[in-house]
Amino acid sequence: MGNVTDGVFFIPGQDEFIPDSHTYLVGEPPSQDLSLIDPGLMGKGEYKIKAIQEMGIELEVIKRVIMTHTHLDHIGCLAEILQHIPWAELWVHTLEAVPLEQGDERTVYGMEMFRGMCQTQYGLKPGAFTFQVHRHLQGGDNLEIGGIGWEVIHVPGHSMGGIALYHRPQQILIPGDVVYADYAIGRFDLHGADASELKQSLLRLGELDVDILLPGHNRIVKGLPAGYIRDTAEQWGPYLR
Repeated sequence: MGNVTDGVFFIPGQDEFIPDSHTYLVGEPPSQDLSLIDPGLMGKGEYKIKAIQEMGIELEVIKRVIMTHTHLDHIGCLAEILQHIPWAELWVHTLEAVPLEQGDERTVYGMEMFRGMCQTQYGLKPGAFTFQVHRHLQGGDNLEIGGIGWEVIHVPGHSMGGIALYHRPQQILIPGDVVYADYAIGRFDLHGADASELKQSLLRLGELDVDILLPGHNRIVKGLPAGYIRDTAEQWGPYLR
C-alpha cells in the first residue's frame, strides 16, 4: 500500500469469497485532480477510503473513477465509494458504459450462474449496477489528468470494453485483468469475452515498453523484463483461438 512512483498510488485488493481488485490512484496531489482506478469488490469501500486517507490524500481531490472494465470484482463497491465522493465522475469504455447506463448487468456478472450466487451471497438486488457514465472512453483517447498523461488502449478479450492505461514517459501500464505477473492472463469465458481478441490485445500491449506493471490482481512488478508481455502472449497463443 502506498506510493508506487510519483503520482501513482496503490491499494491492494483484499480477497475473500471472490477476488477484490487492486485500486490505483493516479495524479499529482498538488493538482487536486486525481483519478481512482477500479474501486473493487462489494464491502471494500470503507477499506479503500480509509487507505486513501491514511496516505494523506484528501478525498476532495479525487475527481473521477475510471474503470478498466466493469466485472463485479472491480465495480462491486463503486456505490460505496461514491457515497464518500459523490461529486466524482465515472469514466468507462463505451462498450461497457452503455450496458451500465441501461441496467444490463451481464458484463458485471459475466455468467448467469455467478449472478445468482453473488446476489444470494451479498444480498445484491437486480439493477444494483445501473450507473450514469459521464465520459464514454475510446481506444486512442489521451487523458491529461492530474499533471500526468495516460493513453487509453482498448484491450478486449477478457471483457468487451476493457481498457489499459499507459503512461509512456515512465513506461507504466495499468492493464486491468488482461495480463498479470508470472505469465498469467485474464479468463476469456465470460460474457463479452473472446479468446482471439484477448490474444490480439496481448500482442498490442506487447509492443509497448513497460517498466512498471500494475495489474488488477496479484503482485505488481517494477523492472518488468523486456518482452514479458509478448512472451506471455506466445505462451498462451495455443489456447487463444
